[in-house]
Amino acid sequence: MAEIVIKTKNLDKSFGSGETEIHALRDVNLEIMRGDFAAIVGPSGSGKTTLLNILCGLDTVSSGEIQVSGRSLQSMSGSELAKFRREHIGLVFQAYNLIPVLTVLENIEYVMLLQNVPSAERKERVRKFLTEVGLEGKENRFPAELSGGQQQRVAIARAMVSHPDIILADEPTANLDSATGAQLLEMMRRFNEELNMTFVFSTHDPQIMERSKRMVTLTDGRIVSDELK
Repeated sequence: MAEIVIKTKNLDKSFGSGETEIHALRDVNLEIMRGDFAAIVGPSGSGKTTLLNILCGLDTVSSGEIQVSGRSLQSMSGSELAKFRREHIGLVFQAYNLIPVLTVLENIEYVMLLQNVPSAERKERVRKFLTEVGLEGKENRFPAELSGGQQQRVAIARAMVSHPDIILADEPTANLDSATGAQLLEMMRRFNEELNMTFVFSTHDPQIMERSKRMVTLTDGRIVSDELK
């Protein structure tokens, strides 16, 4: 029986009130299983990014329930949620979100530093993941010295290096050319298959849809299909 990593029940999210109220998500019931390589898809305004932000605790629900790794996100204080996110969730954004004054090595090890992982173990994990993502020898470079594709590789390594329960990626290929995007997707698919890492993407990218093992389609904030491929 596959382990449930994320579970939502009757999840709703609204913005505004009265005549200006916008229902971003409506009655979303979703289970993400360990080892999923899933794409959340749908037209612009369908609620994809809102759902991803709620799944990682960057946004709150209006009603309904959400559990990650068996823990209710609603029951946590802000500091508890930040700590939980550091320890259980890896995040990849389309804008990379690297810290410009930190080197590649420092960006990747940053979360582990917050987790109080010993220095020797941090360095060993960073070295391993730099090799995995094809950036060995670039550990002392700064983000501005890297291409977009290389920066996203750093962001992916940073998301994975702390061994999170799930990696959530919001349009991770949006700022990349198709060839670079394809390389990164193949790399993430390999991590999924070889290490059983769990990935959930919010995306418009046909390349992600083609490579996903599961596709969850949103329309007007509702799940209209959820298909295994």
